[in-house]
Amino acid sequence: MDALTEAVLNNASPEVLATAPVPRDYPALYLDAADQDMFRGVAAPDVRSSLRLGRVAMPELAPDEVLVAVMASSINYNTIWSALFQPVPTFGFLRRFARQGRWEARHDLPYHVLGSDGAGVIVRVGDGVRRWKTGDHVVVSCVYADDQEPATHADGMLGAEQRVWGFETNFGGLAHYAVVRASQLVRKPAHLTWEESASIPLCAGTAYRMLVSDRGARFKQGDIVLIWGATGGLGSYAVQLVRNGGGIAVGVVGSAAKARALRELGCDLVLQRDEIGLSPHAGDDPAAAIDSGRRLGAAIRARFGEDPHIVFDYVGKATFPISLYVARRGGTVVTCGSSTGYDHRYDNRYLWMKLKRIVGSHAANLQELSECMRLVELGRLHPTISETYTLDEAPEAARLVQNNGHLGKLGVLCMAPSPGLGVTDPARREALGEARLNPLRLPVAV
Repeated sequence: MDALTEAVLNNASPEVLATAPVPRDYPALYLDAADQDMFRGVAAPDVRSSLRLGRVAMPELAPDEVLVAVMASSINYNTIWSALFQPVPTFGFLRRFARQGRWEARHDLPYHVLGSDGAGVIVRVGDGVRRWKTGDHVVVSCVYADDQEPATHADGMLGAEQRVWGFETNFGGLAHYAVVRASQLVRKPAHLTWEESASIPLCAGTAYRMLVSDRGARFKQGDIVLIWGATGGLGSYAVQLVRNGGGIAVGVVGSAAKARALRELGCDLVLQRDEIGLSPHAGDDPAAAIDSGRRLGAAIRARFGEDPHIVFDYVGKATFPISLYVARRGGTVVTCGSSTGYDHRYDNRYLWMKLKRIVGSHAANLQELSECMRLVELGRLHPTISETYTLDEAPEAARLVQNNGHLGKLGVLCMAPSPGLGVTDPARREALGEARLNPLRLPVAV
């Protein structure tokens, strides 16, 4: 074990952390550029084949960056896309980024360190960093924005050079160390463990922007919100945000086990796809999508007497045409991804003639994430981690996410030697209650 890692694990003082030498390399989960064609012609690719665990070189730190000792991370679907090299290999992102200059050139390597979530300890700060210092406990936003770009000052997500860390950049969070811009940092909630904290930023921040931010669906009290994949990482935070804001959460899931978990989470109406006859072909057949939309709309009206104001859709091709049909006249479909495919087919009459809106949303700017994390610190929003894996088990966790066999978020211990560490306000944790903090960590067979 290197001296800096040992100091971090021993909860050393900032002064000790600052003097311990930075190791020349570190363990990380990465992709090898030589593997980019390994799944060509493979009908059922398995991400465990491309995800590698090994030591990578420590990069130089830019003036506006910090080096974080990553105690924990989590699995997001962008790691699945990266590991499948689909829809394009992410090494192309790194090459394009590298063309900008010296610091960006570091990212163009024959390996790509993945991971877009992280919680840990700052162990080094660049000369240009003002608001953070060695020893601070932080969580990391996935948004890698250029603060010298004018559009960034209107909204960090609007800059042409905005990227997702660990997906469109290198040196991500599924590793013992990560290189992070200071503009990605938010204070870690003191009552949460490392793995709980790491499970929040990307998914909760994205759900917050989609629903609560004025740049999203503009959710308000009393709105009926249909949430696809409501026990997934994004969906489980969406359910909480809707309930907290006085809305009515309608969740759609694919199994009885997930339905039970969703009821524990407090969803107002839980629907199983097979029980209401949603077509598996809706993404390819507009007629099947309309038929499924009628069935889904009838189930929602039977309970509440009206159609959804908002549909929260990150599933994509398989659900989007149903979403567009089932939203009420003047309603909104907000989308942030397409895990089942990007090629959406839908009957456009139900968009223009019913005066509906489609809102595209992507991650969250730093202010939105800060507001979201405030809800966490207040005990109004809770992590939805269901299981925790070690870094060498991360490919198995990624495979679960690839097959939609998970609940909520899957945490990954990076430098942390065991779950449950990192709590610096145990009294607050006890006051909130362990079961309330982990509503999806239940003995549910998925």
